[in-house]
Amino acid sequence: MAKQKGILKLEGTIGDITFYKSQDGYLAKGKGGIDGSRIATDPKFQRTRENGSEFGSAGKAGKVLRNSLRVLLQNSSDNRMVSRLTKKMVAVIQADATSVRGQRNVIDGEAELLEGFDFNVNAQLSNTLYAPYVPTIDRVAGTLKVAIASFIPASMIAAPGGTTHFKIVSSGMEVDFENETFITDTKMSNVLAWDATATAIINLNNAVTANSTHPLFLVLGIEFYQDVNGVKYPLKNGAFNALTIVKVSGV
Repeated sequence: MAKQKGILKLEGTIGDITFYKSQDGYLAKGKGGIDGSRIATDPKFQRTRENGSEFGSAGKAGKVLRNSLRVLLQNSSDNRMVSRLTKKMVAVIQADATSVRGQRNVIDGEAELLEGFDFNVNAQLSNTLYAPYVPTIDRVAGTLKVAIASFIPASMIAAPGGTTHFKIVSSGMEVDFENETFITDTKMSNVLAWDATATAIINLNNAVTANSTHPLFLVLGIEFYQDVNGVKYPLKNGAFNALTIVKVSGV
């Protein structure tokens, strides 16, 4: 893979060279690789097939998790989030110590490895919200909660320029990766002023199925707004909104 230089940027294929535009600019790559039919049948590529199978499983699992958060992710993710999440899911699957290679999965893996994952790497929660919070998951009751004590927004939130208001959001998700289904409960605080006035105690209580046998995820985030003539507009289309998995209960 090489970067294209010069005034004219190409897209398409010339001979064995493919020119294309990516997030990293205009690139070029040569044709190569091993024939797909050989990879699918040759015993020498057994490890490759196993890796491909698990990578595909990681991609599907990541999609299910993303879909469970679709409403919040529309304004709280970066343009490389999908690939970052897939990479993390691969680690989850590889932690499966019971299944044979090529058939390892999220259920038998370590879903807890997803704890701390930031959906927007440009606005990590740990660098945005400094007010202490307590996340808890009660699997028996089916409750996923975040408790935040009273705090001074101007001191405890690193808000981007232009911010006048903010909102704390959370979601509790029960995800069935095998059947690619989920249950999601999202809660939000009121829209609050970003100033030197202390907030009230914030308790966000999310509910899923009691005694669930599926992995449970609790995410916490913050959304920023700008007040213009009494109307609260999302600040820069959510580019600085943070959203992070703060608690996981695997099975």
